[in-house]
Amino acid sequence: MNDSFRQQFPSLSRQHNGGRLVFMDGPGGTQVPQPVIDAISHYYKNSNANSHGAFVTAQETDEVLDGARAAVAHFLGAEGPHTISFGQNMTTLNYSLSRAVERLLQPGDEVLITQLDHEGNRGPWLALRELGIVVREVQLKKDGQLDYEDMAAKLNERTRLLALGYASNFMGTVNNVQRARALTYKVGAWLLLDAVHFAPHFPLDVQAIGCDFLLCSAYKFYGPHVGILYSRPGLLDRLPADRLRTAAQEAPYSIETGTLNHAALAGVKSAVDFIASFGSGADYRSCVVDAMNQIHHHEIALAKKLYTGLSALDGARIIGPPIDASLRAPTLALHTQSLRPEALARKLAGRNILAWDGHFYAIRAAEVLGLLETGGVTRLGLSAYSSEEDVELVLEGVRACMG
Repeated sequence: MNDSFRQQFPSLSRQHNGGRLVFMDGPGGTQVPQPVIDAISHYYKNSNANSHGAFVTAQETDEVLDGARAAVAHFLGAEGPHTISFGQNMTTLNYSLSRAVERLLQPGDEVLITQLDHEGNRGPWLALRELGIVVREVQLKKDGQLDYEDMAAKLNERTRLLALGYASNFMGTVNNVQRARALTYKVGAWLLLDAVHFAPHFPLDVQAIGCDFLLCSAYKFYGPHVGILYSRPGLLDRLPADRLRTAAQEAPYSIETGTLNHAALAGVKSAVDFIASFGSGADYRSCVVDAMNQIHHHEIALAKKLYTGLSALDGARIIGPPIDASLRAPTLALHTQSLRPEALARKLAGRNILAWDGHFYAIRAAEVLGLLETGGVTRLGLSAYSSEEDVELVLEGVRACMG
């Protein structure tokens, strides 16, 4: 993205120990642009109230909630605002969803998860084993890709749901959701997608995918900490979600427990507006898609340069699919012979390069790949505000730390 995009992020100009910060920590949460900060501040300054009242600030709060649902629906390519629910975070929403789904299941019914996924899309479904539900997992291959033949073999007439990550937050793998959707159609199973790591990097179109549920988090695409759930029209109404007697019984409200974070939702709408403002098109949705395509092309060009540079270093190895894969997130999992991931991350931090180390809650993937006992990986995540200079600084920094 161009300089005008980067200039919208106040944190990018911060100085620390005599130099600027290089943000490679985006997979754990992106930086926030000024318009989002302003939207949150404006809500607190002018409209702070609960919803559904007769007075002006309550009515303005209703407008904030409606606006956030509409913006996110456009962002996801959904049928409309009535398909969008909000929560504290993706994991909390997924636990609420699994609690609702479990009430429709019988002992012996099956749920399929994967070895690649974040625990936020494993734990809620593994918990169903306590009720006699059979939970199987799709195997992860050594190249960082899921074994789709194993997926096909484990989907059967007893499978009620496949919980699948769209992209891996651990190493950038993008899963073949179209293939998974075709397989679930054959057995009549629901498809739930964890798109937390996909949403910041690619355009989303839930209708084209045909998924039943999709979860993501606004703080991964320049917004505040809010979890998002898309539910196919009519589906959430069938689920007996935990709710108070006084709560709305219909979608999208039935899974939203308690008062929502209104100020944060003002920020969510602003985050999508911000993305759309950098796109071109005949309508809002077209602008969002165009902007996300621009983001993808910008990020993957930088990722290729970083991948090539890191791969050329003696003793360095990138875990996961090659950068020339047909589709890949700009997230690189680095493993070095000379330094444990925590030590490398600490050394990089001393050079103002912000990078995470560990398993990032994709602990099963780290375990299967034999990386857990050695501390996982050092994760370098490119975002839309990343620059070529950032890549050069990272390559220089890793080279110096390994030397």
